[in-house]
Amino acid sequence: MGHFSSAFNRLAKSFATKKGRSSDECNGREAAVAMAKEAKRNHFMLHSSGTVNVDGSNNFASVFSKKGQKGVNQDCCIVWEEFGCQEDMIFCGIFDGHGPWGHFVAKRVRKSMPTSLLCNWQETLSQSPLDSDVDFDVETEKKQHRFNMWKHSYLKTCAAIDRELEQNRKIDSFYSGTTALSIVRQGELIIIANVGDSRAVLATTSDDGSLVPVQLTVDFKPNLPQEAERILESNGRVFCLDDEPGVHRVWLPDEEFPGLAMSRAFGDYCVKKYGLISVPEVTQRNITSKDQFVVLATDGVWDVISNQEAVDIVFSTPDRTDSSKRLVECAMRAWKRKRRGIAMDDISAICLFFHSSPSLDQVATLEE
Repeated sequence: MGHFSSAFNRLAKSFATKKGRSSDECNGREAAVAMAKEAKRNHFMLHSSGTVNVDGSNNFASVFSKKGQKGVNQDCCIVWEEFGCQEDMIFCGIFDGHGPWGHFVAKRVRKSMPTSLLCNWQETLSQSPLDSDVDFDVETEKKQHRFNMWKHSYLKTCAAIDRELEQNRKIDSFYSGTTALSIVRQGELIIIANVGDSRAVLATTSDDGSLVPVQLTVDFKPNLPQEAERILESNGRVFCLDDEPGVHRVWLPDEEFPGLAMSRAFGDYCVKKYGLISVPEVTQRNITSKDQFVVLATDGVWDVISNQEAVDIVFSTPDRTDSSKRLVECAMRAWKRKRRGIAMDDISAICLFFHSSPSLDQVATLEE
């Protein structure tokens, strides 16, 4: 973490010197934006379908997005390798917009989240004692300390993004919004932050050598007990339309509007005081040699593809470069087969592989 802190501070100080500023927050934000621009120039950042594989890194990311049948593609993604100038860090995010301005909201959150997170994490680091200065009783306390810093940074980031979005006069997000699912890999630790109903699924090998999916996130749908309780206590309503049995939506107290199919999102200020929130669920997982990859995908995938099917599709793709595209294409075929007469949703996926390549022994074991 020292390398990140020193690089960040050097940039922040350079902005302060050039502009005669003393605001740490302002200088920190500019430093994070400068890091993002540098990453884009060096092809360490991806905003569209493609792959990210930096020389010497164990990470390999495959990204693919396909427009549905409802108009403009409101999904968008980002992968940022060497996140914050850290060789062992990568940021991945996937965003699913909705409403008339949904694609603009999704892209705005995609732009704001990684730089804001970097800035807030650096601030948290600077205010927290270094691991070497703290006498942790056990290794688990040290890991919990690091996770708490990430969680605090994510909570602060998401709150700030939602405030800024409401004040943005160029984007009308009163009736539009976006979900946001992101992960940060730092060495063998992954931090997962989820706002909405996109999903992260880990592929790991069991003791008998089979490939097993582990769902890392909760699909925040309005009918989940804790979500429904919050919405109802805020005078919002949750129910299904007659022609959509099983699809619970969030409605205003006295109108059949807006009918959101998720209980957490950025934007959508028309229902923010009626129980919709933008607070992320932040969790962690330590990666082991058995963990192969993680899939981040919008609900366009999970509405028609099971967790097991998804990890099997990705693993069986001969070339990792094509893994996300193949998953999306399988979901498209499943939509046509399972949801005839229903307009296909936008479908997007990120496949992040944790190891440079699977060993021949691993492949042989999984294929038996």
